[in-house]
Amino acid sequence: MRPSRRAVITAATAAAVSATPTAAAAQRPRTLRTGFERLAHDGYALLDGQKVGIVTNPTGITREVRHIVDVMHADTRVDLRAVFGPEHGFRGTAQAGGSEGRYDDPATGLPVYDTYLKSGRPLADIFTASGVDTVVFDIQDVGARFYTYIWTLYDCMEAAQLAGKRFVVLDRPNPVTGRAALGPVLHKEFATFVGRQPIAQAHGMTVAELARLFNEEFLTEPVQLETVAMSGWRRSHFYDASGLPWVPPSPNMPTPETALVYSGTCLFEGTNLSEGRGTTRPFELLGAEGIDRRWAAAANELALPGVRFREAYFAPTFSKFQGRTIGGVQVHVHDRDVFDPVRTGIALLVTARKVWSGFAWRSDNWIDKLTGSARVRTMIDAGADTDEVVAGWREELAAFRRMRRTYLLYR
Repeated sequence: MRPSRRAVITAATAAAVSATPTAAAAQRPRTLRTGFERLAHDGYALLDGQKVGIVTNPTGITREVRHIVDVMHADTRVDLRAVFGPEHGFRGTAQAGGSEGRYDDPATGLPVYDTYLKSGRPLADIFTASGVDTVVFDIQDVGARFYTYIWTLYDCMEAAQLAGKRFVVLDRPNPVTGRAALGPVLHKEFATFVGRQPIAQAHGMTVAELARLFNEEFLTEPVQLETVAMSGWRRSHFYDASGLPWVPPSPNMPTPETALVYSGTCLFEGTNLSEGRGTTRPFELLGAEGIDRRWAAAANELALPGVRFREAYFAPTFSKFQGRTIGGVQVHVHDRDVFDPVRTGIALLVTARKVWSGFAWRSDNWIDKLTGSARVRTMIDAGADTDEVVAGWREELAAFRRMRRTYLLYR
């Protein structure tokens, strides 16, 4: 029996409605696949016929929280020969400024080589000694210039080029989005392991995008580079949109919320105040002996977008002021879409210096290494306010943003 015209129209309308996403569905993130997930889905074709080594740490996991080294070692399609551990080590047993050294991994029997603070020819010699053809990189970054894993990436790319090795980067999300670069750009004379090259303090890029930029802009000779991009990631996504489990990339980066403030509040490493190491809220709790409610009040008077400050007291279990009760602030981000971590970090430095007579920079001027020049320190010492300090890097940041656009993989 032939259907009526009304039935056809009704059926067509129902089909159109079911095919059109609702507003709620449109807001839900697409299913994200990391670079590793896409590599594995393709049967590791990119590594076919290669003796493989991988630079990774505890963040190199699947969404089922299996480590990718264990997964690849058990898969006959991959000839995995070596692991290279960064700061804190491959399995993550070392604190800040430490590594695990050379050992054989008990779980897989694979040799684990230590890359921490190694670069150039010595690191190239490690790649050569390992016998690999291709070096793979898969580590979760947090989006800040002074977080050392991106410079492990840079050093390993340079060393792979010197050793004649192919280099593959498996991408993961920038947990604080990739919307924009923020903060001062490193000046070359201040280059260290917390900043090898002139990029912004909050770079707004993924590791694969940074690898592309490093290869074209900063390496003397480019490495044979291949990147495996994610699918389903948007530049506006925070980490919770990824659907991926969070593994602390380092002992003092316990949550994505820590990463959200880190590119600003890590600047307190360059002062005599605690940056919250030794507490359950590192980089969210800041303080020192002699600080009281006046700091939170001064910071709140600035009405910085997306953030408020609470008077707080805490006793770090290690690092600065170990075992002593100190006063300060806790940073509470209430609107992450408008929150600017670098501006907030500068504002907290300015107000801490204003309300606490004991404020001092570290004697080694570590703050200059973190900010990338002496400008922030000297401007604050001269009495500059937050707006004046931020204006000081406007032109160099604009230039970096223009360069950065060329290497973005996600639009």
